[in-house]
Amino acid sequence: MYPVVSIFMINFLLEPLHYAFMLRGLAAATMVGIVSAVVGTYVVLRGMAFFGDALAHSILPGVAVGYLVGNGERKPLFWWALVAAILSALGIGTISRNTKIKEDTAIGIIFAGTFALGVALISTVNSYTVDLAHFLFGDVLGVRSDDLWLIFIFGGLALLIILAFYKEFMVLSFDPILAATLRLPVKLLEFLLLILIAVTIVVSLQTVGVALMVAMLVTPAATAYLLTKRLPVMMGLAALIASLSGFIGLYLSYYLSIASGAAIVLVCTMIFGLVWGGVEVMKRVKS
Repeated sequence: MYPVVSIFMINFLLEPLHYAFMLRGLAAATMVGIVSAVVGTYVVLRGMAFFGDALAHSILPGVAVGYLVGNGERKPLFWWALVAAILSALGIGTISRNTKIKEDTAIGIIFAGTFALGVALISTVNSYTVDLAHFLFGDVLGVRSDDLWLIFIFGGLALLIILAFYKEFMVLSFDPILAATLRLPVKLLEFLLLILIAVTIVVSLQTVGVALMVAMLVTPAATAYLLTKRLPVMMGLAALIASLSGFIGLYLSYYLSIASGAAIVLVCTMIFGLVWGGVEVMKRVKS
């Protein structure tokens, strides 16, 4: 009985690994999960989920321009999406800090305007429903070797910047008033954080797509937040949860023939639900 079950489990785990696209997909999902989770801790702590969602959608004009300029090739899309994301992030930061308009209003303005521009540009492409659908909903199984290198380089750069400014970002996230009192370059740090979120979103674009990107930024970090209040532990747990979600989600996608990005996000959400339920049970037991 047990040897049969063991053989079945081994075959279950090893069969998808015979395909190169699955290996690339697992590598991409793991790297994207780690970067998104680490950056996402600041998104959760600073209450920037709406910003992340808006920024994910605001890269649509960049994707459309990249598609048009590159005549349908996928390579230019990353660079144009990156430019659009950074400009949108800086635009939101500039409007909210240099006018009487609040940040959520600035986010709404940029989000609506850029998304409408993206839709207008995409509508000029006759075959956009097929060619650009994977950028809206993710196509991690279509990741190529070049894509892996881009994820590794820009994701690694984002993690290095967070490591270099770890203390400053921590003070800024937990106590902005203290950050100003310590004469930290608050505006510069805030703009840097916005750019890091923008880079993370573009890096994660092909894995879960524009529509589901905010889930990778928020859900693993929010799950970790339920378990600990220590920032380093929260980052580690969030990265672990995101990586595990990517691994399980891809296997579900392979065996159930469902969209890979959606599968990853659903697993992420399920883990959040289980942790939240467990925490609530523990609270009632203690009380």
